[in-house]
Amino acid sequence: MKTNRKSESNFLVQGSILAIASIVSRMIGLIYRIPLTAIIGDVGNDYYGAAMEVYSILLLISSYSLPLAVSKLVSTRLAKGQRKNAYRVFKGALLFAAISGAIAGLIVYFGAGAITNLLKTPLSIFALQVLAPTLFVVAILGVIRGFFQGMGTMMPSAISQLIEQIVNAVVSIWTAYMLYGYGARIGAVLGVANHYGEAYGAAGGTIGTGAGALFALGFVLFVFIIYRPIYKRQMRRDVLSKEKESYGQVFQVLILTIIPVLLSTTIYNISSIIDQGIFKNIAHIQEYEEVAYSTMWGVFSGKYKTLINVPIALASALAASSVPSIATAFASDDMKLVKRKVHSSIRYIMVIAFPCAVGMAVLAGPIINLLYPASSEAGQEANQLAANLLIAGAVSILFYSLSTLSNAILQGINRMKTPVTNAVIALILHIGVLLLLMLAFDWNIYAVVIANTFFSLVMCIFNGLAIHKYIHYRQEVLKTFVIPAIASGLMGVAVYGVCYGLRLLTVSNAVATIISICVGVAVYGVFLLLLKGIDAEALKSFPGGGVLVKIARKLRLLK
Repeated sequence: MKTNRKSESNFLVQGSILAIASIVSRMIGLIYRIPLTAIIGDVGNDYYGAAMEVYSILLLISSYSLPLAVSKLVSTRLAKGQRKNAYRVFKGALLFAAISGAIAGLIVYFGAGAITNLLKTPLSIFALQVLAPTLFVVAILGVIRGFFQGMGTMMPSAISQLIEQIVNAVVSIWTAYMLYGYGARIGAVLGVANHYGEAYGAAGGTIGTGAGALFALGFVLFVFIIYRPIYKRQMRRDVLSKEKESYGQVFQVLILTIIPVLLSTTIYNISSIIDQGIFKNIAHIQEYEEVAYSTMWGVFSGKYKTLINVPIALASALAASSVPSIATAFASDDMKLVKRKVHSSIRYIMVIAFPCAVGMAVLAGPIINLLYPASSEAGQEANQLAANLLIAGAVSILFYSLSTLSNAILQGINRMKTPVTNAVIALILHIGVLLLLMLAFDWNIYAVVIANTFFSLVMCIFNGLAIHKYIHYRQEVLKTFVIPAIASGLMGVAVYGVCYGLRLLTVSNAVATIISICVGVAVYGVFLLLLKGIDAEALKSFPGGGVLVKIARKLRLLK
């Protein structure tokens, strides 16, 4: 029992390391998008977002599933003491990554024109072609990250994520600024109404993505080179890999593991590019001006999604750490430990997702105006749209967090096909809702937000039913959902009162928003403890948990 508790604590600590890095990375991404948006504008954000959506889908197909697959296969072999076979999985995955990454890069580069025309965003071709080599780099990077995650350490992945985003931020802003001016001069020479400045600026932003990935790859390669002699010594003591897996077997097991993960993640994420195609084509049919629907999509992808993805990054990070951990417990046939890990991870993510969703809805306007100050009437209208979208879609933080995590749980217990089936059903229903809201009600970009929320809700329900079916697990409700919801509601009332009270006293929006967020964190923490929503042991698993427990005990909020 003590060993299980230690294992559970370690898996949450590793998840926390990756979660902190993911949140910091997302915050860096959020911060650099502010000057990037100021340079390229909402139309430029549309071009940038369109290229990144296509890139993300090809990235999913070529390499996103590799870290999960590699970490799962490596961890299960290490659990059996088979270090040689784990290393052969790693080498086979590297070869697979090189081939798939190269093919994906060629498809993106030569198919960029056809793809961007289909999405009614032809000028995003430059940004998309710039991203082509990055697919190869990220494929290799993903395998090395997956290898370390499979060994139970998230530190190389966490640090490389931070390096990737810092380099990305610096290079993106500089190259976007330089290329925006270059594009504007080309547009002036052509002498027609165009957005070449925005298009070239968006391409500059995507150069940063490639540069960040390249630096991150350099770091993990450096760590791997240092660690390799140690691992080779451990392999020499390996007597359990009696049957050495051939590379043919490795490729077979990799493909069998990757395909379900690939299908579920692709279907799970392809909704965004489908949304873009449906939205822009229907908006065009409904006689919206191109600039109007381009601006709406730019606000959606550049402001709304950038903000909404920050808290969801926690779920993605915890999911990444959950797969090898749950897979190891499942391979050992320790169902009690599997259930405890599932329980801990779901509680952990819900305790964080609830206040994020409420806070994002209550402070939507102040947060948008803080991050994207606008003086022009058009800029203020775009900010108001972004705030309205946040209010409408804040609840999706809960559903996306839980569905992302439940996908990983199902993959960890070897139910690889289940998330695929659930995602297909959810996607079909999602498309139906989007078409209905756009064609029958003309809800334009709001239809996209509501349809996305519906998609994540359906995934939550289906995945939850599947987890209950396969491991006979039912999540505890009071401390996981009810108490965090009540504490978040009380926090929302306090935050609203403080923020708008300070604004009435003519305090600046920036100061009022920052003070309100600090008050919200304190109020939520106090009510969560008073309502017994979390105990000392659970609190210790959070980042800085030891310090939080000491503070809570001094305030007599914990025994």
